[in-house]
Amino acid sequence: LKRQSISQQNLALFEEELDIRPKVSSLLSRLVNYTNITQGAKEHEEEESAEASRRKTPKSPNMGTLMGVYLPCLQNIFGVILFLRLTWIVGMAGIMQSLLIVLMCCSCTMLTAISMSAIATNGVVPAGGAYFMISRSLGPEFGGAVGLCFYLGTTFASAMYILGAIEIFLKYLVPQAAIFHGTDPLGSDSAMLNNMRVYGSICLTLMAVVVFVGVRYVNKLASLFLACVIISIVSIYAGAIKSMTHPPEFPICMLGNRTLVRDRFDVCAKTVIQGNITVPSQLWERFCLPGNMSSAQCDDYFIQNNVTEIQGIPGLGSGIIRENMWGNYLQKGEILEKAGLQSVDTHGALDNFGMYVSADIATSFTLLVGIFFPSATGIMAGSNRSGDLRDAQKSIPVGTILAITTTSLVYLSSVVLFGSCIEGVVLRDKFGDAVRKNLVVGTLSWPSPWVIVIGSFFSTVGAGLQSLTGAPRLLQAIAKDNIIPFLRVFGHGKTNGEPTWALLLTGLIAELGILIASLDMVAPILSMFFLMCYLFVNLACAVQTLLRTPNWRPRFKYYHWALSFLGMSMCLALMFISSWYYAIVAMGIAGMIYKYIEYQGAEKEWGDGIRGLSLSAARYALLRLEVGPPHTKNWRPQLLVLLKLDEDLHVKYPRLLTFASQLKAGKGLTIVGSVIQGNFLDSYGEMQAAEQAIKNMMEIERVKGFCQVVVASKVREGIVHLIQSCGLGGMKHNTVVMGWPYGWRQSEDPRAWKTFINTVRCTTAAHLALMVPKNVSFYPSNHERFTDGNIDVWWIVHDGGMLMLLPFLLKQHKVWRKCKMRIFTVAQMDDNSIQMKKDLATFLYQLRIEAEVEVVEMHDSDISAYTYERTLMMEQRSQMLRQMRLSSAERQREAQLVKDRHSLVRMGSLYSDEEEEVVEAPPEKVQMTWTKERPTLLCLSFLLQPRDQSNVRRMHTAVKLNEVIVNRSHDARLVLLNMPGPPRNADGDENYMEFLEVLTEGLERVLLVRGGGREVITIYS
Repeated sequence: LKRQSISQQNLALFEEELDIRPKVSSLLSRLVNYTNITQGAKEHEEEESAEASRRKTPKSPNMGTLMGVYLPCLQNIFGVILFLRLTWIVGMAGIMQSLLIVLMCCSCTMLTAISMSAIATNGVVPAGGAYFMISRSLGPEFGGAVGLCFYLGTTFASAMYILGAIEIFLKYLVPQAAIFHGTDPLGSDSAMLNNMRVYGSICLTLMAVVVFVGVRYVNKLASLFLACVIISIVSIYAGAIKSMTHPPEFPICMLGNRTLVRDRFDVCAKTVIQGNITVPSQLWERFCLPGNMSSAQCDDYFIQNNVTEIQGIPGLGSGIIRENMWGNYLQKGEILEKAGLQSVDTHGALDNFGMYVSADIATSFTLLVGIFFPSATGIMAGSNRSGDLRDAQKSIPVGTILAITTTSLVYLSSVVLFGSCIEGVVLRDKFGDAVRKNLVVGTLSWPSPWVIVIGSFFSTVGAGLQSLTGAPRLLQAIAKDNIIPFLRVFGHGKTNGEPTWALLLTGLIAELGILIASLDMVAPILSMFFLMCYLFVNLACAVQTLLRTPNWRPRFKYYHWALSFLGMSMCLALMFISSWYYAIVAMGIAGMIYKYIEYQGAEKEWGDGIRGLSLSAARYALLRLEVGPPHTKNWRPQLLVLLKLDEDLHVKYPRLLTFASQLKAGKGLTIVGSVIQGNFLDSYGEMQAAEQAIKNMMEIERVKGFCQVVVASKVREGIVHLIQSCGLGGMKHNTVVMGWPYGWRQSEDPRAWKTFINTVRCTTAAHLALMVPKNVSFYPSNHERFTDGNIDVWWIVHDGGMLMLLPFLLKQHKVWRKCKMRIFTVAQMDDNSIQMKKDLATFLYQLRIEAEVEVVEMHDSDISAYTYERTLMMEQRSQMLRQMRLSSAERQREAQLVKDRHSLVRMGSLYSDEEEEVVEAPPEKVQMTWTKERPTLLCLSFLLQPRDQSNVRRMHTAVKLNEVIVNRSHDARLVLLNMPGPPRNADGDENYMEFLEVLTEGLERVLLVRGGGREVITIYS
């Protein structure tokens, strides 16, 4: 206690902060505990919770660079392609192009490893490896898309490894195990594929069971599998060196320059001598009809060409490298021929085609790139184990880059060794038919071909198990992040956290790969998914580096954005080189996942780089916009919608937002503003609640825009603040939308309409356009559709074309699309109405706006008695209200009591509840008598004429115009009308409201429009 009180004394200045924020010492101790915990598939945010820290801390991870990163990477990178396909790639592409293929693929993975090292050393990376790094760097959408690409890649990799293992098993280990057998060469191909499907499915099931029963067995066997790989590779080098002096005996039988399948006959000769008699050999019997040795019944090609035997493995010192230097691509079914041998080219019988070694698929440089690339993947193995490393930030870069360097050197040297030691036709022979069905790499190895056959079988099985173990965990990590709702079920597993459901899905997807049954078909598929993943790792690094995000401080310093961009470009190039249609499909899948996550609204804030990129792009665009006002062609209403809230902070007129969304259709800027009356310090919580209420309503009404609530001592001032300060730089509003102050006549409080008129004056002063939808509750919702009807525009004064533009924009929305547009303009006595109509039609034609045109003539007429009566009523009402406001102190006291009662909840509506500065004016000589219910006016003025003739003239205009508008547009869906400006003298404000009421009387939906003093529509293109 004493120590605690001392520490409190030392930090007394920070007492308030310490209540809500931790001390530095407690924060540091929590962080240290956090990084020491082994990360399983647990999200690192959960690890920080108090619940996690109360648990017993497991033993700290202690794997170093060699065991934790280097060897797992080696094991994942070296795989089935090295043993089964590299010799064939060298044979088809030649040494030079093979070196280019290896160099391209290895450079791509090296550049990706550099980017990955930068990301992996920029903070703690829990389990999930690549997915975790990308999602936290590029955001949930990219993270989900790439995570699933990586998952699919790993899953198809397991299918590829299983197919490789089955190929070794059926071709080289136990050929007798085949279930299906083909009679002709084509049949034998399809029989082989069916065998692969059956055995592949059995193998996949067994592996899935092993993974389900216990991953620890897989991890224990990992070192055994790695040993198999290393022994196999060493035996290749040993064999190559030995071949300099003692090349292994693997003779190949050639007929002319064509290669023969060696296991179909015993002796490589046309005849054999038994005793002293020359008899036909097995080879002769294959090419000739049974019977005597006359030449008539034999194959033409067989008769005219000699049978020769050449050495399959001439050895390092033979100079065979010159022949294998350049490519020799073949079409499907083309027979393998050796260039230097003498041959008479005649057509042989088709029946004997099965005797020759032929190409099983058409080959090209691009195809070989797609097949080879999987043997460069596997670089993520270290980063996937980041939770088990003693010092992940040091081990991951060193281990991964060393592993890639080692494997690249092995691949490059293997290409040269194979080209220098092995005969070209043997290299091009994919399944070793010419060397008695031996694995081609095996023929070179020392001490025996079986070393490689058995070693490669175990290593491929091991790699398959590793992929089947890793893929479900990756899916589980994605599912637990909860960014893709339909994957949620795969986040669950056994009680010990093993991902059961994810394993099931992985097994099903891998089964699809196995049903394809051809290693050469599956390899390009997983190349796509891995390249997609690597592309985004490079993008993540480049984006973070270029944005200079404050949190971007990798310990690994040897990276540069240019290298990341180069890596990204190489990934993209390799995708399209190896298979453009697979590339488009992979991008389509990634794009669909991206849009799905975006649409579902992944509510995750991971401090990702894309948010930073958006910010940079927005800043750049805003600075560009700052150059000057938009050209008339680009002008569109950028709205500031002023909303009124009730006491419960609910939007009073949500149809204002509906109207805004119909006018904007998601384009341009919409700011929704409101004012809360009060003190900022006291009303901050209220302000946030109001902001949330408005945002919810915006979402319901599908308004895409921003919300701004301000707190001000007076609503009028708050509105002025909004009009002045909303927006940023060039993204400012140019149009204000506000509601009509309903019930202003009945209200004894003049503040409602005074705020309204003040806002009209402010918008005019700020050169902003103004729209006032009257009777806004009758406006259509977004779900209604008008199938017919008119939008009528009453164009009385030119306002820059706002009246023409607004109906055009409204008609873009499905609610108003079927409405027709009519434009009315008013002609005075001295106007030529026929010419006006023609001019207006021409003007509209040039504006490219379709509308009916009508010119309404307003004849000069005497001011009617009705006009006088309305003017008189208006003047007397305002006089009476003014008198009432200046009445006895008793009423003021009563008002004060009411005000005190309401002062607890002073919710600012836009047009009321604020102190009105009362200007003392000399009382009019009007006699008032007060009763308890209501003041009654006894006045002789009823008999008098209105005092102000300008009021009479204005009222006359309002009455006449209203008459004409109601007559023509009483059934219109919407009437747009010029809004007259407020009087210069503030004394006539109340009369102005009356004029507007008279002008719009009897119309269901009216939109009063006031231009902002600039042209908004143009006839020019």
